[in-house]
Amino acid sequence: IPITPKRGLIFDRNGVLLADNRPSFNLSIVVERAGDLEALLDEVEGLIGLSDTEKERFYKQLKRRRRPYEPVPLRLDLSEREQGVLAVNEYHLPGVEVTVQLLRNYPFGKELAHVLGYVGRINDQEIQVLDPVRYSGTLVVGKTGLEKYYEDELLGEVGYQTVETNARGRVMRHLERTDPVPGKDLHLYLDSRLQHVIYEALGEERGAVVAIEIATGGVLAMGSTPTFDTNEFVTGISFDNYDALLNSSDRPLFDRALQGQYPPGSTVKPFFGLAALESGTINSDHRIYDPGFYQLKNEERKYRDWKKGGHGSKIYLRDAIVQSCDTFFYDVGVRMTIDTL
Repeated sequence: IPITPKRGLIFDRNGVLLADNRPSFNLSIVVERAGDLEALLDEVEGLIGLSDTEKERFYKQLKRRRRPYEPVPLRLDLSEREQGVLAVNEYHLPGVEVTVQLLRNYPFGKELAHVLGYVGRINDQEIQVLDPVRYSGTLVVGKTGLEKYYEDELLGEVGYQTVETNARGRVMRHLERTDPVPGKDLHLYLDSRLQHVIYEALGEERGAVVAIEIATGGVLAMGSTPTFDTNEFVTGISFDNYDALLNSSDRPLFDRALQGQYPPGSTVKPFFGLAALESGTINSDHRIYDPGFYQLKNEERKYRDWKKGGHGSKIYLRDAIVQSCDTFFYDVGVRMTIDTL
């Protein structure tokens, strides 16, 4: 019997826990002990309710199982009420098992959704490429974000328990045991306090913020809004909820910080200025007069500055950067020529 390894934890730069594992009571069925499987599922549905998605997922898991008497998950993370109902009725629910497993938990939910990503149930496409041995003890895999990127490190190594069973699959004796190896913990450069500040500042507006420490290049915070609650995906988000996220005009699943493509605007001006200095096109004493537009020789068209009336005379590079003077950089661009640019 495979023993699930504890998935590695994720911390911020100050040791604040960003992704952990909490105990979860899960409902599984050993079909060899179930007798009439359809009748059993109907009985369970009458007690705690089952969605079509849950039943469809159950049958897919049943086809993928690797050995007889292997419990097939039906519902993860039972509520206290559901646990009680199943316990009271267990005498006429043959094959039904309620077991405790660790379930991924994201304390910050929406605030770190795009950065951390989330884990979710292994699907049919993933089962074809994942190592069947390493994943024999787990139902989930990193789907997006850091959970996906560092999947190999976070996963850990599966353990095994050798047991002796009777003809009905009931465990009679526990024999040899190989303990699982926990996944490695991940310590980020990110500061959860700053992350909270940018999340609050963005609110429900469409936007993104990335805060980078200049001295090291370390990412202190990175947020994209609107966002979503990653905890919904851990046990399997409902079709209706996922469809709502997928078709929302706000595109909450889209990571604007990493996937968005935007015109750079005036952020390129310092780099053009640096290139002009390094190429010898201008020096620190170079200055222009800005009447509010730039005009190429022999052309009538005027390329306007953002400031009507211009920035005046004696505009040096430093002034041009501070005031974001368009005309200065129009002039620099022409002087550099296309080859230097």
